[in-house]
Amino acid sequence: MTADFKLSCVLFDLDGTLVDTAPDLISCLNRALNIHGFDTVKPEIIKPFISYGAAAMINASQPLLDDRLKADILDTMLTHYQNNIAEHTVFFSGMVDTLAAIEAQGLKWGVVTNKRERFTNPLMAALKLTGRAACIVSGDTTANPKPHPEPMLAACKQANVEPRECVYIGDARHDITAGKNAQMRTLAALYGYINPGDAPETWGADALIESPDQISTWIASLSCH
Repeated sequence: MTADFKLSCVLFDLDGTLVDTAPDLISCLNRALNIHGFDTVKPEIIKPFISYGAAAMINASQPLLDDRLKADILDTMLTHYQNNIAEHTVFFSGMVDTLAAIEAQGLKWGVVTNKRERFTNPLMAALKLTGRAACIVSGDTTANPKPHPEPMLAACKQANVEPRECVYIGDARHDITAGKNAQMRTLAALYGYINPGDAPETWGADALIESPDQISTWIASLSCH
């Protein structure tokens, strides 16, 4: 941590970092599997793949299916998800207080996700976060999604901050890579949807955090340097 780092904005990945969307995503996957004649899958099998998108979740649940059938299941799943965007989604424990603390310190915060706008924007609205976020960038907002730095830079432009004044928090390697590619500080969210094969300590994040509360602790530590 360099002494001249000045934090202006805290940026979050959405699924698995800011909010726990797993209950809704897994419910919609299982609904789609049932409709297409397949058995439901256990949440613990699918949860680690959520950060990689709905197609990865389907592939993990039914790896032997042909691409056309996987595409049909995906279409059904996403239609159900769009119509039930925040039925069971909740904030991770401590995140409500963390956001309030960030705002109380006069810091901006926002979201950079690979989730598409057709899902991100209704979800943020349902959680009453749209007006509070300084920026909302989805996977199709820019030409390139994470780990490319383009969405990160777009978020900075929306929030009117410099990348070097930001920290990005995510639960997947591509999140940390994206933040680093944009010259941001990065925190790896170990409480998110970590794949058993992942090794977050090798991602190059500035710190590993085990709960949203530790975000506030990390921010507080900046004033000690």
